[in-house]
Amino acid sequence: MDFSFTEEQRLLRSAVREFVQKELSPVAAELDREARFPVEQLRKASQMGLMGIMIPIQYGGSGMDTVSYVLALEEISRACASTAVIVSVNNSLVCEPILRFGSEEQKRKFLVPLASGKKLGCFALTEPQAGSDAAGLNTNAVKKAGLYVLNGTKLFITNGTHADVAIIFAVTDKGKGTRGISAFLVEKGTPGFSVGKVEEKLGLRASDLVELSLQDCTIPEENLLGREGEGFGIAMITLDGGRIGVAAQSVGIARACLEEALRYSKERFQFGQPISTFQAIRFMLADISVELEAARLLTLRSACRKDKGLPYTKEAAQAKLFASEMANRVAYKALQIFGGYGYTKDFPVERWYRDARVTTIYEGTSEIQRLVIARELLR
Repeated sequence: MDFSFTEEQRLLRSAVREFVQKELSPVAAELDREARFPVEQLRKASQMGLMGIMIPIQYGGSGMDTVSYVLALEEISRACASTAVIVSVNNSLVCEPILRFGSEEQKRKFLVPLASGKKLGCFALTEPQAGSDAAGLNTNAVKKAGLYVLNGTKLFITNGTHADVAIIFAVTDKGKGTRGISAFLVEKGTPGFSVGKVEEKLGLRASDLVELSLQDCTIPEENLLGREGEGFGIAMITLDGGRIGVAAQSVGIARACLEEALRYSKERFQFGQPISTFQAIRFMLADISVELEAARLLTLRSACRKDKGLPYTKEAAQAKLFASEMANRVAYKALQIFGGYGYTKDFPVERWYRDARVTTIYEGTSEIQRLVIARELLR
């Protein structure tokens, strides 16, 4: 498989790298410390077309491919994983399902402003009693005279506070199991739709994670995404693509850890010499570099398959599983190289250590990825 990048992809990577160095790296620690949503940074990312990278130009996007998306996310995550997850959710969990399953009217009304960055979206599947068991939803939608009335609670929703549009998954026919779940587009400001508790998180502190409440939230039937009963399928297909994004985020975090550990190992002296001369440190750096490259290749493979229209469920799960667990191992080793200094907030490795942890949990835990991979192998 040829992983050489096109001129367009290289130019995008260079542009994002420059944006990151100028706009994100200088403020990433401050955003994390203050748990401050990166409003200004996202505005500039929107101007670069980063909020709808894979969406066709006619719908407000950049018209690029999944490999481009992966390259951009790696660069962003290298500086600020919080900003990366906001960008990732809008791209893969919101814009993509509307592009794939939305009506032309929905694409014009919702996708264009989302992909262009004028609006922000969120993906609301998880509930208090429905995490890994995505089919166990309690949120329901009842159709009445050309309208849908939604009631329920969603939990751990990234972008929820700031989102202008939410993709809400709700049960329309309890007796049909997963075939009775539907997807809806709900706009901010709709009566009965509100933001509840904002979670205090270990990492990714500059992104929000909230509870969403729907109490007799009434929306027009044209806000149904796809057909009634297709919601579970839409969610699973969407999460396949989302896992590529999480893998890219993990690669970016690990790359940051490696680069900073390399720099520090040359500057930190112990026993009269830089610690980079010690075999124990060299072995850790070597292991980090191997794992990082392996994760990057798995991520690019899944992206390439998606771009070519080939099945990629297994490959996306493999990339997400390996890359997320790799990022946690790498962050551990990087902090170990820094020693006591790594445990303080004076150095960014402490932040990356915290940010890496959730990558094995959201958009499908590592355990769920193993189930997906095994299921695909045994088909």
